[in-house]
Amino acid sequence: MARLKDPQEIVDALRAGDRGALARALSMVEQGGRPARDIGRLAYPHGGGSYTVGLTGAPGSGKSTLTSGLIGHLRGLGERVSVLAIDPSSPFTGGAILGDRVRMQDHALDDGVFIRSMATRGHLGGLALATPQAIRVLDAAGSPWVLLETVGVGQVEVEVAGAADTTVVVVNPGWGDAVQANKAGLMEIADVFVINKADRAGVTDTRRDLETMLEMTEVVSDWRPPIVATVAARDEGIAEVWDAVLAHREHLESSGGLLHRREARLLDELRTIVARTLERRAYELTAGETFEELHQAVMARDLDPYAAAEKIIDNVA
Repeated sequence: MARLKDPQEIVDALRAGDRGALARALSMVEQGGRPARDIGRLAYPHGGGSYTVGLTGAPGSGKSTLTSGLIGHLRGLGERVSVLAIDPSSPFTGGAILGDRVRMQDHALDDGVFIRSMATRGHLGGLALATPQAIRVLDAAGSPWVLLETVGVGQVEVEVAGAADTTVVVVNPGWGDAVQANKAGLMEIADVFVINKADRAGVTDTRRDLETMLEMTEVVSDWRPPIVATVAARDEGIAEVWDAVLAHREHLESSGGLLHRREARLLDELRTIVARTLERRAYELTAGETFEELHQAVMARDLDPYAAAEKIIDNVA
């Protein structure tokens, strides 16, 4: 493929099945700016068919191995699938995070699988806004399933995974892991719990702890997250995890919850876009001759900081 630059040509090409154009579009979304917004705008009318599944949990819990197992399971069912491996770490240092995803490369030569690792590089709003744009691109490319895998349980990861249609939270046997899941806010976003590495001791205790925490949670819902035990490295329990995902999807669709979730996500995204745009505008206003004059007036105690700020804001068209 010649290196396309025009957003319309790129979107047309990825919709026609050009994987190079799809990769190019995702790179533009990741980098942000006007080209990213153009790609998102052009892809948006062609979406609506993808279903997103978020996978999150502590580093080392086996999310990548589980994701690889799910890819294999979906391909066995004849389904095409895309994977966004979300990495909020620096794109310059990278680290060893991608080393944990080597197993997914078993599927790299499969035309029915598209895998992309994505980090924030300057997109307005970071991953919180780059991720839904990337999903729209994959959606426009015709991917029926999008798996979002995060690297940990920080605020960014929880926000990203919680924005999926179905969120799978992965823990390992051990009481501390269940407590960590509770502290990280994962109890509130989990639709399915997976106790991975279930060949280790402590599975029963971890299941009991999760059940207890679910009883104590204040989230009111007519869906109780199932708890599935897996040994992803041996492909044990993978089918059961996917059955739980499908059951949750059926529940959402029959109850109207899927539409409600997607409406809520769009509302949050719109608010975030407005907030980030105004934030960027605010930083632009805090530079230049006028701002420096007000800064000096504050330093001389001729103006207090709030009065100076009001003068700046009053000048906003």
